[in-house]
Amino acid sequence: MKSYRKEIWMNLATRYGFVNITDEVMLAVRESGVKEGLALVNPMHITASVFINDDEPGLHHDYDVWLEKMAPHAPIAQYNHNFTGEDNADAHIKRQIMGREVVVAITEGQLDFGPWEQIFYGEFDGQRRKRVLIKIIGE
Repeated sequence: MKSYRKEIWMNLATRYGFVNITDEVMLAVRESGVKEGLALVNPMHITASVFINDDEPGLHHDYDVWLEKMAPHAPIAQYNHNFTGEDNADAHIKRQIMGREVVVAITEGQLDFGPWEQIFYGEFDGQRRKRVLIKIIGE
């Protein structure tokens, strides 16, 4: 069995946003040489997420609105975590809602997606460098 590990780095200029990382994951699959296996993708930070969905701007806007209703950033004092000197309690909650990682099957050297599926990095406390792990195993 082969094993391949790659990190990609993200640094969003904004506090919050989504980035389609499907091409980077597909490149890692090609680099790995794995034809049949699994690709795990996860952010190595507790205020970011990786998820699969449609690359449709209206949907991303809806996520923005919905997540802000579920875990609003302000007022900062509504969260006990922020009394530690941080202001990112909402980002931790948003990450929990959107999920930590995705696993995608690799079939014949390609990510085995359903219609419209893409892989996204979700940033909820940006404006600094963060990394995403891609781990591929298989034959």
